[in-house]
Amino acid sequence: MTRSNPTRIAAALLTTLALLSTGACGLGGGAADTKEAERTGKVAGGITFRTLQLKPTFTAYVQGVIDAFEKRYPEVEVKWEDVPGDGYNEKLVADAQAGALPDVVNLSTDSFQLLGDRGMLADVARLDGAMAKEYVPGAWEQFKLPGKGDSVYAYPWYVTPEILTYNRELFEKAGLDPDRPPTSVEQFFDCAERIAATSGGRYSAFMADPKGRLPGDWQKMGIPILSEQQDRFTFDTDKAVQWVERMKDLYAKGAMPKESLLKSDDINQLYGGGKIVFGPGSPGFVKDIKQNAPQIYAKTQVAGAVTGSLGHIGIYAQSLGIRKDTKHLDAAAEFARWVTNGPNQVEFSRKATIYPSNARGLADPFFSDKGDGKDAETLARAVGADQLKTAALDANTPVQWTNQVGDAVVREMQKAIKGEQDPRTAVQRAQEAANKLLAAAADK
Repeated sequence: MTRSNPTRIAAALLTTLALLSTGACGLGGGAADTKEAERTGKVAGGITFRTLQLKPTFTAYVQGVIDAFEKRYPEVEVKWEDVPGDGYNEKLVADAQAGALPDVVNLSTDSFQLLGDRGMLADVARLDGAMAKEYVPGAWEQFKLPGKGDSVYAYPWYVTPEILTYNRELFEKAGLDPDRPPTSVEQFFDCAERIAATSGGRYSAFMADPKGRLPGDWQKMGIPILSEQQDRFTFDTDKAVQWVERMKDLYAKGAMPKESLLKSDDINQLYGGGKIVFGPGSPGFVKDIKQNAPQIYAKTQVAGAVTGSLGHIGIYAQSLGIRKDTKHLDAAAEFARWVTNGPNQVEFSRKATIYPSNARGLADPFFSDKGDGKDAETLARAVGADQLKTAALDANTPVQWTNQVGDAVVREMQKAIKGEQDPRTAVQRAQEAANKLLAAAADK
């Protein structure tokens, strides 16, 4: 349910990629050669459903969804298992090696790539191609893989859009108009510079760590992340260098907490303490501040995310994959469709700060209600829903931008921001490292 710490994800992926590269040929006699199950036309049989970190908070909801499905299809029995977030990718790999993947499995964009690229998941576009139109823009396409054509390897489940959150009072103190928030990366940096110049060191504008800003900032600036063939990184451009130069200058001027460049500070705590102007771009963050820092919540304003030249946003999505060789394909596919249908996703979204990937679910009035226009949490929900209407695949982090690639790029950016190497060299070295990793992955 919750997004894992990026550092922990990177470590987990290193382990899982190592396991897969050394043992993939032993995955059921060769995962890519595993025969894909076929529909029989009969929705029946026992299937296993695995979720990620939903118990105990959402036990009643998930069990209710399962009970309703079994009532509709009495010949199906769903066994639900919920596992912790820590070590999730390693567990998936171990289960794949043992031939014990669940029939329906909760996947993030990281774990979907690990399994889908190695032939362990059913092609749901082949099973349910007509379902594409049921989801918000960018959701269905997010579960495609390079070199796999139009194949889609998971049903989109719940999604989280990007929004802009900021402290209205501190924004005004900097001489900025809170009703005219930045809409481009360049404007965002301009605001940060003004905040740094007027804060007297009492607070900062935003967090320094490039891991949370890339490749999103570069995409919004119109920087080409990948070649047209999607086979090499191409972000070594003058615009990328300008981004690094601006980050370096803002860092030196105090627009970011110095310690946030190299370690993941608790941004909720900093924002809740009035020490930073821009909060995380997440509707869930607004809810957290409402609960934990009501005084700052009263000063919180929300707006549409910075989109820059793209004009639309990316999304963070969870999905449901189907085991490629499941013994009960009809039951597994129907169940995945059931969990991700409009009514069930709306009900889930009412219990958690998430959004339906299902377009009909997103059309529910719950997501457009702005109340009296004064409550930040209510506005955040409406703004987030509106943003989802303009989500698109090219605003999402490319699947080639793995955690290893991100870490390699970030290392070079950190050196440049601290002044340890010039920005142009940093961008060049970052691209070289990223392309080496991309080539190594292609050779596996």
